[in-house]
Amino acid sequence: MVSLVNPPRFVPGHVPPARTREACLLFAARGLELLVAEREGTPTVPSGAELPSLLEGAHFLGTLEGRDCYAVAYPKELEPPPGMKLVTARGLFMVLDDVWLGVAGRALAIAEWDVTHRFCGRCGQPTGLVPGERARRCPACRTPYYPRISPAIIVLISQGERMLLARASSFPDAFFSTLAGFVEPGESLEETVLREVKEEVGLELKNLRYFGSQPWPFGRSLMVGFNAEYAGGDVRVDGQEIIEAHWYTIDALPRIPPPLSIARRLIDAFIAQVQASRQAGGR
Repeated sequence: MVSLVNPPRFVPGHVPPARTREACLLFAARGLELLVAEREGTPTVPSGAELPSLLEGAHFLGTLEGRDCYAVAYPKELEPPPGMKLVTARGLFMVLDDVWLGVAGRALAIAEWDVTHRFCGRCGQPTGLVPGERARRCPACRTPYYPRISPAIIVLISQGERMLLARASSFPDAFFSTLAGFVEPGESLEETVLREVKEEVGLELKNLRYFGSQPWPFGRSLMVGFNAEYAGGDVRVDGQEIIEAHWYTIDALPRIPPPLSIARRLIDAFIAQVQASRQAGGR
């Protein structure tokens, strides 16, 4: 077992090296859950030697501190081995650093892709792995299947020293965050921001600016972050995806997302911006 506490260096890859897999880190995923064990309260990832029956079909992810990493789908019919358990990706998010979270998210996506594309969606024939590529291909109609991600936007809306934070119906805990939503076919990222904000809280925006991005393992998506300024309208939540939304100053914030999330990075950056502005103004 290897601890998931300290952030090692990760080097991605997709072509497996010519060495045995027993010493590798094996990220075994079932849906959005990952097989881990705990030693002294610390989540750990099994080695290949601890799950030998899963090694042959595993996919190479890269290396962490020189150790090979593989992803594999954990069969639905198997119970976790003694001393191990399946934990949700969200549960891992609360305890992992960004490097480990990125590898875990990569593993979840690769394992799910491998399971869902064993058969061709066009003609129904069994697919096969493409040597040297992260792909499965149908031998009959030659249709290729690559791992897919779903792009999504996330945006912090500001009005002077205030920012809009909302509570979504899907949040497991009562915390407030920035607005987010998935990109629809035919939309640009900027169009998605404007549509989602209008649909969810009824506001118009201006001065839309790119902030950054983050792989997001909880929906196999890529979160693309933006800042935007309020341009008009009254806050009216849709009552379905968003059940509460308010303007907040940095001096009286509600419960906000934990560190490492891009939502928290957006919020922290706005807080730092307001504090710097206050200091420059002598407040």
